[in-house]
Amino acid sequence: MKGRIIAGAIGNCVHVAGVVRFLKLAEDLGYETRFLGAAVPVDAFIEEIRDFDPDIVGISYRLTPEVAENLLQDFKTKMGEEELKAYRFAFGGTPPVCRVAEEAGLFERCFTGLESTSDTMEYLDCREGTCETRQSSDYLVDRINAVKPAPLLRHHFGLPDLERTRQGIREIAEARVLDVISIAPDQNAQESFFRPDEMDPMQSGAGGAPIRHRDDLLRFKEASRAGNYPMLRIYSGTRDLVSWAEMSRDTINNAWGAVPLCWYSALDGRSKRPPEAAIRENQEAMRWYGLNDIPLEVNESHHWSLRDAHDAIAVVMAYLAAYNAKAMGVRRYVAQYMFNTPPMITPAMDLAKMLAKILLIESLHDSDFTSYRQARAGLLHLSPRENVAKGQLAASTVHALQIKPHIIHVVGYCEGDHAAEASDVIESCEIVQGVIQNCFTGNADSLSDPAVIERKDELLNEASVLLSAIVDLGKRMERHEEMDPLTDPVVLAEAIRLGILDAPHLKGNAYAAGKLETRCVEGGIDAWSKKDEHKLLEEERLSSLINFT
Repeated sequence: MKGRIIAGAIGNCVHVAGVVRFLKLAEDLGYETRFLGAAVPVDAFIEEIRDFDPDIVGISYRLTPEVAENLLQDFKTKMGEEELKAYRFAFGGTPPVCRVAEEAGLFERCFTGLESTSDTMEYLDCREGTCETRQSSDYLVDRINAVKPAPLLRHHFGLPDLERTRQGIREIAEARVLDVISIAPDQNAQESFFRPDEMDPMQSGAGGAPIRHRDDLLRFKEASRAGNYPMLRIYSGTRDLVSWAEMSRDTINNAWGAVPLCWYSALDGRSKRPPEAAIRENQEAMRWYGLNDIPLEVNESHHWSLRDAHDAIAVVMAYLAAYNAKAMGVRRYVAQYMFNTPPMITPAMDLAKMLAKILLIESLHDSDFTSYRQARAGLLHLSPRENVAKGQLAASTVHALQIKPHIIHVVGYCEGDHAAEASDVIESCEIVQGVIQNCFTGNADSLSDPAVIERKDELLNEASVLLSAIVDLGKRMERHEEMDPLTDPVVLAEAIRLGILDAPHLKGNAYAAGKLETRCVEGGIDAWSKKDEHKLLEEERLSSLINFT
């Protein structure tokens, strides 16, 4: 047990919702708590303190500042200076009342309601009145541990002008709403930073910041050293991935890397690398992150869902991404779970898909491999109408909290209309913080929904068929017996060419089958027989590609 906390609303104040949330967070951290309720007279409050003998006393008052001033003075006088020294005091109220409380000289922390859940939990981890700002650590696992069980917030940011990007990073840092800023370089930088003569000047600034020099990243890092000192991270680049990894480590202390398994290749046109070559280079980058003990995210599964692949393929690719990262020596893995993708999937079926992914990925956990859950809203489902998109962002966050994420990748509500400015990032993070404050300590539970459980089990069965098909393909290709078909670039590229791994949007791609048809069936995304107008399970779908029996 960490200690004892007593809290309530003093005087004639009946507003105790904030007090209840404060005590619930304290209980989650291991404190013994006593809730005194609303409108507690000063004398009764003092008697309860003496009886409970807490480490921390929480006093709340949300009404008139002038009355609060009198109540707090009466409280101090009746307790006396010597007795006051035996306890730590925290206050909760509206901003005007908090100003009065600060002047009372009694409280080590005053909460106005503007704080994030992480801020509150950081305070509750203080010791003997000393609050170390552990939340400002520049290392991912330390930062996660500092705020857990609340999630970190991450948001991408990169404008087509370097100075505006630098100023925006400073503005976001000073707002203290975000733990991780993911810098978005433009496509020229992602593909050709280390080959500047190949850049297309007409495309400068397309998709992000036109980073052209190592010093650009150093200036971004310096700009982030304010407010809550957010960590920085950056996209991997679409080629020269190891060179990007080395530079991002040495300039911004990259919070974690992100590479794909099959993408950023000729499959999506973000580089000219054929799938086999892309997989090899991507694995080389994974191996570098493992050797340098830097956490890694493999952006893979949602790329298939963004191209309307069915849910079984999305589950398999989530597993293969983590499987390959572990095989390449990665110890700390950031698993991204993108909800609302494709946009027509229903919340229940979406949750089932995520639970299937989680079970497979976390089956890989051992003393050398741990994953951290990162949830995000789907970009494509956000409406161009900003007020609608704000509601969608909030609703998606409520749903995503059910998987208990370590990180929430906040997607700017404005992305359906324009790339996020600093003010958009701040507002989006505040929307998500509001959801966390309301739902974090007691969200409705859909995990026990029979329809969710049934779909999760179906997807796990379908995933096992797909994985067996890839293993069998490796045997048929007579690859070297020491090669694992689930990590063999030749086998994985052939699985894409044959259509074992496929997506409707890959039609016409020289390196993929592009024959898959999918439909939204009862809220989930399934393979579909256009000829026979029915849902295809993997045994039937694969039998038309190659005989696996």
